[in-house]
Amino acid sequence: MAAQVQQKSLSNMEIAAFSEQMAMILKSGISSMEGLSIMLEDAQSEAEKVLLGTMNEEMLESGKLYDSLKKTAVFPSYMLQMVQIGEETGTLDEVMESLSSHYKREEAIAKSIRSALTYPLIMIGMMLLVVIVLITKVMPIFNQVFIQLGREMTGFSGGILALGGVLSRYASVFIALLIALILLFIYFTKTASGRSRLLKLGYHFRFSRELYEKMAACRFADGMSLTLKSGATPEHALEFSKNLIDNPYFLNKIVSCQELLSEGKDLPEALHETKIFTGIYSRMTSLAGKAGIMDEIMETIAAQYEEEVDEKINSFISVLEPTLVIILSIIVGIILFSVMLPLMGIMAGL
Repeated sequence: MAAQVQQKSLSNMEIAAFSEQMAMILKSGISSMEGLSIMLEDAQSEAEKVLLGTMNEEMLESGKLYDSLKKTAVFPSYMLQMVQIGEETGTLDEVMESLSSHYKREEAIAKSIRSALTYPLIMIGMMLLVVIVLITKVMPIFNQVFIQLGREMTGFSGGILALGGVLSRYASVFIALLIALILLFIYFTKTASGRSRLLKLGYHFRFSRELYEKMAACRFADGMSLTLKSGATPEHALEFSKNLIDNPYFLNKIVSCQELLSEGKDLPEALHETKIFTGIYSRMTSLAGKAGIMDEIMETIAAQYEEEVDEKINSFISVLEPTLVIILSIIVGIILFSVMLPLMGIMAGL
C-alpha cells in the first residue's frame, strides 16, 4: 500500500501543472493510467511520489482518473466534477487542458490581489517606522539642543516631543496593538468569515466593489467556458460555476439566472436580465448564443475580465505609490520645520 498522502490542498499552480501535463499525455494517445505511471517515474520530491503513488494505486483498482484524484483529497471539488464529466463524455484531454488554463487564471487573480494588499501595507509600514524613529529618537536630540540654548520646545514641536515620550514609555502597549492589527489582517485575508466581512465592507466603496464584481465575473465566465466545452447543459454549467464564486452578491445573480432558465428563457437573455454581463459582454453572449459558440465567447470574456482586473489593480498601485511618498514627505517636513524654524530664530537672536 502507498503511504498516506498529505492532506494539504494543492496550490493553483500545482493543479495547473498537473492538468497541463495530463492533457499533453492524453493528447499524445497515452491513457491516463499509463500517464500516471510515467509521472510517478519522473517524480522529483518525496511528497510528489507519495501523491502520485496513491493516485496510481487507486487508478489500477478503479480504472478512473476521477476516483484516483478523489482518493488523494487534495484536489478541489470543482476539478473532480469536471474530470468526471470529461471521462463520461470522452473529452478528458480537452477538459484537462481547459483546467490548466482555468487554474493559471485563478493564480493570476490571486497574485494580483496579493500585490494590491501587500504593496500598500509595506509602504504604510515604512512610513510609520520613519515617523516613529523621528519622534522617538531624533526629536529628543533637538530638545537637548534647545535646552543647551536656554529654551524649551513648545507648541507643535513640544507636542510631538511629548508624543515621542509616550511612545517610548508605553512601547509594550503599542507593540501589543501592532500584533493585534497583524492578527486582524490574517483574519480578514486567511479565514472564510474574515474574507466575507471584508467583502461586505468593500462593497461600500466603488473601487473595491467594481474589483470584486470583475473578479467574480472572470471566474464565472471561466467556469462556464470550461463546463460548456465539456458538453454540459447551460443549467449544469451554471450549477458548476457557482462552486467557484465566493461573492454572495454575485451568487444571487447566478441564482436569479437559474430561475430565469427554468422559466424558459435562453442563456444570453438570462445573463442580460440578471446583469451578470452588461454592455459589450452582454452583446457578445447574445451573438454567441445564436452562433452556437458560447463556450468560446465565455473564454474570451474571462480573459478580458482578467486583463481589466490587472489593469485596475496596477492603476491603483501606480496612483497609491506617489501618494504615499508625498504624504510621508509632508509629515516629515512638518515635523522638521516645527523644530528648525524656532531653532533658526534662536540662533539669529544670539
